Amino acid sequence: MKKVPMRKCLVSNQSFPKKELFRVVKTKDNQVILDITGKLNGRGAYIHKDPDSIEKARKTRVLSRILEIEVPDEIYDRMYKFLDV
Repeated sequence: MKKVPMRKCLVSNQSFPKKELFRVVKTKDNQVILDITGKLNGRGAYIHKDPDSIEKARKTRVLSRILEIEVPDEIYDRMYKFLDV
């Protein structure tokens, strides 16, 4: 049986399978991107695919602290759009 890669959600501090998390990346040229493929180069941070986790991350600005750059609200809005799909 193949091992499932686990990652830790920044909001809940719990481990989840990688496919159940959003990855937000800070690239070398200081752009913040929502990484759907999970393969972009750069510093990554994970948030559980749950509306409550996304809202808590937005309110506490945890992504901005971890990535050390201001994360635009459009990143959170894109996460919500992927939840609806």
